[in-house]
Amino acid sequence: MSLAAAMNNAMSGLRMTQAGMEVVSTNVANAGSAGYNRRILSPIESVSGGRSSGVLTGNVQRMLDSLVQKQLRLETSGAGYTAVRADFAKALDQLFGQPGGVNALDTRINAFAESLQALQASPLSARGEVISAASTLATQLNRLSSSVQDLRRGAENAIASGVNRANELLSQLARVNQEVVGYPDGAASPALLDQRDRIINDLSGLMDVRVADAGDGSVTVFTTGGLQLFDGRNAVRLEFTQTPNMGPGSVYSTDPAVSTLGTIRAVDGSGGSIDLLAGRALRSGELAAYVEQRDKVLVQAQQQLDELAAGLARALSDQQRTGTAASAGPASGFEVDIAGLQPGNVITLDATLTPSGAARRFSFVRADGVASLPPTATADTGDQVFPIDMSGGMPGVVAQIQAALGPGYTVSAAGSTLRILDDGAGATTNVTGLRTAVTQTSLTAGTTEMPFFVDGAAASTPYTGSFNGTSQLTGFAQRIAVNPALAADPSRLVVYGPGIPAGDPARPTALLDKLSNTILTFSPATGVGGMAQFNGTVAAFARRTIETQGAAAEAAASLDAGQQVALSTVQGRYSEESGVNIDQEMAQLVQLQTAYSANARIITAAKEMMDMLLRI
Repeated sequence: MSLAAAMNNAMSGLRMTQAGMEVVSTNVANAGSAGYNRRILSPIESVSGGRSSGVLTGNVQRMLDSLVQKQLRLETSGAGYTAVRADFAKALDQLFGQPGGVNALDTRINAFAESLQALQASPLSARGEVISAASTLATQLNRLSSSVQDLRRGAENAIASGVNRANELLSQLARVNQEVVGYPDGAASPALLDQRDRIINDLSGLMDVRVADAGDGSVTVFTTGGLQLFDGRNAVRLEFTQTPNMGPGSVYSTDPAVSTLGTIRAVDGSGGSIDLLAGRALRSGELAAYVEQRDKVLVQAQQQLDELAAGLARALSDQQRTGTAASAGPASGFEVDIAGLQPGNVITLDATLTPSGAARRFSFVRADGVASLPPTATADTGDQVFPIDMSGGMPGVVAQIQAALGPGYTVSAAGSTLRILDDGAGATTNVTGLRTAVTQTSLTAGTTEMPFFVDGAAASTPYTGSFNGTSQLTGFAQRIAVNPALAADPSRLVVYGPGIPAGDPARPTALLDKLSNTILTFSPATGVGGMAQFNGTVAAFARRTIETQGAAAEAAASLDAGQQVALSTVQGRYSEESGVNIDQEMAQLVQLQTAYSANARIITAAKEMMDMLLRI
């Protein structure tokens, strides 16, 4: 080897070590930078004429484990989802309070019951206490309902912000990806690749994404539900229209004709659009969690409050009428007086099929002018629901019920008394029960039942569960109020008809008994009874609701804690594989210093030898 070749090799070694030191310095400088992947230099032997001619610096490469990176993005999406769920569950738990807490619903109901006990003992002196306790309870329900809707509006605003942020990230991704593809031979700078990865990582916090590498160094991005967000050149544009006046009646549906809330649409370059919510394209990430809160969790919380408010009103105002046995020859059944049946009141028929013994329940809801009702119009899970129009009188009622029941039943009426019998045959149907609950709409109708709580936003009308126009149940917790006529004349807490003395304890006793002992059916949509309806008193339903929210908050917090641990674990693995280790870099720096010194020494020695030759 000539001295010139030796100097050439040493000079290439110096260049390589200088480049290596640049890489080490970049690593050290970015040791704390989010999304930075450690770089390494890959030197390449230089070969000329079949002989080694020094070293080439080669390319700077990123230390990246693509499998760990994929897992990191999945866990990031999951952590975004569980964190949002935990935050909202905690907020709801704090709103509803702890069982027995000072401001908890069950405490307010117990205070109202205690005031009725005092009224029972002192009908002349405890009236103000009853009105005050009832007003406090109604105000508490109003406040909780408003707070739930505030949370829904917060989720709606978060969806809008998340969509805007996702659009920003997708635009950045398209720009950076174009720069990556623009490099010759796919040799894009590690800094650009890191930048692209950071954008996708940030996007994964908003929605669940999966990434596919293309042969030209480009990437395509999909949601795990299969929606393409970025095709390697163009990104979709997400659109979301906020609802300006969201309230308890605002609902999302995959049917645009029914939905009153905005959806998220992905619009491509040709103008075509896809509904992400209808197609369940979002399954994790912050956006999916906010949508779930807006459309499911908080809707259910509102329904819990509405059912509680409705139960409170019904317990005190509904007169329970149980049918009496009736027969006509071999046919038997029941009859019940339906005088005063209000819109929304229900006639319930129970029957069994023979000889199988299978039970059937039919619910006939007064809904004048309403063609059909959803199966959820009543709280019973196994009943068949039919609307009946009573505007035409009892003949029309009889005809409608007969048409709904079909053969095997005989429906008739005498005055306001409805009679339903089986056909008397031995192997068809047996009528086993007939009942109704009629809402009393007057304070002085001569019955102990009374419209204590009313719909404050509907001219203070009694709560009947009406379906005329819209469902009276929806948002009732936000509107429930003490009957203003009762507040103006508290004597009606005792005096319920002509000749009733001012100190008569009959109505206070009946009100207390109804509040404490009336078993009501609450819809399974509240989630309080699991997948089934909940049967119990108003106070029992309130306690179970509070317990349900507490359990949900605990479960959400536990799930989030586990998800954050999973994310932290993957982040640790990713850092080990791709992060900067200062000790490792310092060791590399020592090696480079040694190599630099050795190469410099070779150059010095070669120069001295050449100088010696020149002096000869």
